[in-house]
Amino acid sequence: MISAGDFRNGITIEVDNAIFQIIEFQHVKPGKGADFVRTKLKNVISGGVIERTFRPTEKCPQARIDRKDMQYLYSDGDLYHFMDVETYDQVALNEDTVGDALKFVKENDMCKVCSHNGNVFSVEPPLFVELEITDTEPGFKGDTATGATKPATVETGATVAVPLFVNLGDKIKIDTRTGEYLSRV
Repeated sequence: MISAGDFRNGITIEVDNAIFQIIEFQHVKPGKGADFVRTKLKNVISGGVIERTFRPTEKCPQARIDRKDMQYLYSDGDLYHFMDVETYDQVALNEDTVGDALKFVKENDMCKVCSHNGNVFSVEPPLFVELEITDTEPGFKGDTATGATKPATVETGATVAVPLFVNLGDKIKIDTRTGEYLSRV
């Protein structure tokens, strides 16, 4: 149990039989009346955000989120298959659970599979990936002064905005949280 006075960003709690992660919190001491804690909570399963206030002495059970490193094997239709590299157990997750998490992930790459009480609710890709450009238009010499970008397709099929000097066959580093080009490899 964690009291509302001890809330911090990133902590996961159980409220109304749902699991929420604290995005923002603010301890408010009004001039008149009792103190309270104003929070913004994100439902880790549905992704919805709610605002809720708590008394500082109010207690909530702290949710335990298990993040396990698993290897992404392959997809067949709507199912994505992952393997635990320690026990070799395989898990098949549907498209609703995975979402856009595997947009920049190749087969055999490592991901974090997040679960609560054995129920998997999301997949976290690695923070940075290195992928090869499979389709892009050639850049023109002398057109780099403006910092312009062009669309490029990477080997997973995702499209990324890259600088004009990046060519077909180049390996690039991508931030999977934002989908932005970082550098050539």
